[in-house]
Amino acid sequence: MAYTLLAALGVVVAVALYRTIAGLRKNIAKARKTGLVYIVTPVSPISLAWQLTFWIWVPLIKLLPKSQWERWLFVMLPEWGYSTGQKHFEMLGSETFLVASPTTLQLYTQSAEVIHTMTQRREIFPKDVAKYTVLDMFGSNVLTTEGALWRMHRKITSASFNEKNAAHTFAEAISQTRGMLDMWFGPEGEKTGRTGPIRTLEHDTMTWALNIIGYVGFGLRLLWPGQSLPKDIDPRLAKYGSLKPPAGHTLTFADSVALTLERIVSIMILPESILRILPFKFAREAYKGKINYLQYMDEFLRDKADETLAGAPPSEGMDIMGHLVQSSYTPTTTTLPSQKKSTPTHPKLTDSEIIGNAFIMIVAGHETTANTLHFTLLELANNPAAQRRLQRDIDALLGTSDPSTWDYERLVSPLLASHVGACVNETLRLMPPVTGIPKVVTPEQDQVITIDGKTHVLPAGLACTLVAVCAQRNPRWWPTRPSERTGKADDLDEFLPERWYRVRKDAEEEKEEVGEDYGGFQGSDVSAALYRPVRGSYIPFSDGPRSCLGRRIAMVEMGAVLAVIFQGYSIELDVGEWAGEKEVEGMGAEERREVYRKAQEKSRAVIREADSILTLKLHGGRHVPVRFVKRGGERFVSDPMLS
Repeated sequence: MAYTLLAALGVVVAVALYRTIAGLRKNIAKARKTGLVYIVTPVSPISLAWQLTFWIWVPLIKLLPKSQWERWLFVMLPEWGYSTGQKHFEMLGSETFLVASPTTLQLYTQSAEVIHTMTQRREIFPKDVAKYTVLDMFGSNVLTTEGALWRMHRKITSASFNEKNAAHTFAEAISQTRGMLDMWFGPEGEKTGRTGPIRTLEHDTMTWALNIIGYVGFGLRLLWPGQSLPKDIDPRLAKYGSLKPPAGHTLTFADSVALTLERIVSIMILPESILRILPFKFAREAYKGKINYLQYMDEFLRDKADETLAGAPPSEGMDIMGHLVQSSYTPTTTTLPSQKKSTPTHPKLTDSEIIGNAFIMIVAGHETTANTLHFTLLELANNPAAQRRLQRDIDALLGTSDPSTWDYERLVSPLLASHVGACVNETLRLMPPVTGIPKVVTPEQDQVITIDGKTHVLPAGLACTLVAVCAQRNPRWWPTRPSERTGKADDLDEFLPERWYRVRKDAEEEKEEVGEDYGGFQGSDVSAALYRPVRGSYIPFSDGPRSCLGRRIAMVEMGAVLAVIFQGYSIELDVGEWAGEKEVEGMGAEERREVYRKAQEKSRAVIREADSILTLKLHGGRHVPVRFVKRGGERFVSDPMLS
């Protein structure tokens, strides 16, 4: 019996070994045929098993001589592009390379030329939706579909994204920013003109963004601590803004969203039935967040469906859920005199697809914007010179005018053409919400692509990653100078908003490509008054037909929040780790600079530890403590010697 079991095990091992070797040889042969640089790895870097256990194997691999792993191990690490920048592209001597493993062949590129080609030719290089199937957990949606089905989702979801709603978002962003400032300062801060150390900046920016998308996108009034709901609010909507769980729920709506996002990996990987019975805190929280969120969304859908069937007009603002529901619940058939049967006039979304799209809009509409705001604030605290210039531009545009009087049409373009826009663009360049965009060569046939005048044949079904975070730091595509701070040959790893006032080497302006209208904002992501990157070298919102629907809304939100905050306040790193309040007060100028430089060094190190689950952010309790101070009361960032 034992001999039989050993023999069977030997056969299994032999077959697995044969398949591994055969698969690797096959993929190496494909890689060679393309003519591109390639590296070989023992397992696929995109294997789920590897991604869940890499932290076990990497230290063991590094026990081997460096020559045996230094050429390939980097690509096996999460966020290698963000953490190492140009290092490995330079090592390989190519902006585009392949990774051959026993099970997959994968292309990585930071070439603007390749990226532009792949984002524009959607039919030939569709989105690799297989990488997004886990986000179908609440229903298929505009992010997880391709082809004709994607076109239907895009057409329906894009209806809410227009300039009228951008203006509505601008006003709500101003209101929510003032609510956030009131919370930060409180009674004590109003007396001293300075907040205490804020260690919840990431959480607070998440709340800010959720409150905006909740109201503008869904008509839900969410609150800051100390605020109360309007007395005339629709009772059906009041429960979503309640600071206590309403009847039938164990979490508030805001907490259900936050917990769902916090435990998104568990929700994506484990079935609901397993989460419900596992005796672990993460499973209980994941189950609780998911169940509450789905219940809220189902109730919201039912209310919107009743409104639609009753013939109620659309709600104020974007009303994303309203448009999704109307696409399915508004009567959609017509009967012609010559016909006995009615004929559908347009396709419908199912209830699960409505909820799936609502979830993606909430994630895309609040997590990405919140992370960008969080990083922008930290970088402005790290870079006092950039903050001072930002305030000069805001003063010139807005003076001391009351934010509630700001006119969107008059101000939005000048704001985004000023240092406000430059700061947002620079944050998105360094820390795009999605660092790598998945594409795939259409499975139907091989495709020819041109790189620097040479043609390469990419095999059908080849998985491709557009490494946005590296393309956006590529000295070939960006104006650069030697770094004054680090002494490096270029400054592309540094936050320098003034970069966006530099002149491109090829002065000829690229024309916007006009193609089929897929809905959403059609213009450039960057103000015409600022530096216009080569197409394909700046893709924080992706590019082409599948570019982010909310990119205009996000830029408007960011312009509003920065203008409100820095019109009246400054942000400084908290130096409490190195000096107490009384010590700082007794310091001379050089001593203050020294202690602030320590805080800058620590802050930059923490930012470099950002990684992605859904989007790039600080995880695992990592944070940078900051303080906000009324302008005129700064202790550090007003010092012209601090840059």
